[in-house]
Amino acid sequence: MSTSMILALLLLVVCFVIRMPIGIGLLITSFTYMLLVGQDPSIIAEIFCSKMFNNFILLAVPLFILAANIMNSSKVTEKIFNFAQVLVGRWKGGLGHVNVVASLIFSGMTGSAVADASGLGIMEIEEMKKEGYDDSFSAAITASSAVIGPIFPPSIPLVIYGVIAGASIGNLFMAGMVPGVMLAAALCCYVAYIANKRGYPRGKRFRGRELMTMIFSAIPALLTPVILLLGIYTGITTATEAGAIAAFYALVISVFGYRTLSRKQFVTVIKNTVRATGQVGIMLGAAYAFSYVISIENLPKLAGAFIENTVTSKYTFLILCNIVLLILGCLVDSAVLQLVLLPILCPIAASYGIDMVHFGIVFTLNTMIGLCTPPFGMLLFIVTGISKAPMSKVIKDTMPMVGVMLVVLLLITFVPQTIM
Repeated sequence: MSTSMILALLLLVVCFVIRMPIGIGLLITSFTYMLLVGQDPSIIAEIFCSKMFNNFILLAVPLFILAANIMNSSKVTEKIFNFAQVLVGRWKGGLGHVNVVASLIFSGMTGSAVADASGLGIMEIEEMKKEGYDDSFSAAITASSAVIGPIFPPSIPLVIYGVIAGASIGNLFMAGMVPGVMLAAALCCYVAYIANKRGYPRGKRFRGRELMTMIFSAIPALLTPVILLLGIYTGITTATEAGAIAAFYALVISVFGYRTLSRKQFVTVIKNTVRATGQVGIMLGAAYAFSYVISIENLPKLAGAFIENTVTSKYTFLILCNIVLLILGCLVDSAVLQLVLLPILCPIAASYGIDMVHFGIVFTLNTMIGLCTPPFGMLLFIVTGISKAPMSKVIKDTMPMVGVMLVVLLLITFVPQTIM
């Protein structure tokens, strides 16, 4: 590695330490490297713009963000929560199961862990408090179940992975279905165990007219993932077009179906979507620029040669990736791991004969688990803010659930058939 690259990477570390936005830090690092090696830094701007403007699949990201914001601003989340209560609310620890199942359903609409935790999470934690659940447990299961969002299709992180790794978005979405259900089932098993141990109550049993009302009122919302996934897997739409349909359908049912989205709320939705899209756009454009710098330095080949000399098989490589990603996930945001590591790890994984779809699900689940681990787990901060529970107690209740998720991670790592 050249001295210029070493200096650029040190600058990148400094940017992370001072909490500079990810995209800005990557751009500063890329520009600095170009200046150090004596090349025209305007190449970075050219790469940023050309890659962003010529990639149709990237349009899926703002469209799924828009759909998620519309869902959270209307009563769609309430309908999903009520439907989950009908399904599993009568079980021991009913609202814990409802929390998990509602997250699984909601993940089929938005594909964002943060949208799940901040949207459904408010309602879930409040209802669990009323029923006598510990604040820390309510927050912990809300954070853990939100991890399902980016695994089960559609998924914003999987779209970004597909763009960087060159994998099929449709295949990634299909591959995320079984692991998403496995996560939900594993978390429900843990909820059943802890509910018996702590004596958490059963939920209300719905009957007759009330039952039918809750089911029928949820149908328009439940059709969202059905329409979206059928469009992709029948070949009628691309993932991007499916995102447009999902956003449009969410708007229609919110305005004309449930009549809960006002003009003022819609303006707020648009503002939030534009802000979030800008943040993601800068990160992706900066990742393209940084990938160019990495390619100049031949870092993937250097890393590949190093790993080939120390790693003997693809499973050893996957174990190494899991360990490194889980450690880094405790310290660094998941977006950083995607943008910085994927250009290096994907060519190495391909050299070991690992399918890019399999690697994508393993990589994504690793980074999503990092959202629930201290000290910088984003989901921990969100649910702690909602529940007002002490962070230390939330972490204590979250760690066993992280252990459950690690079991699923090991299973999908070493049994690719669960994904493929």
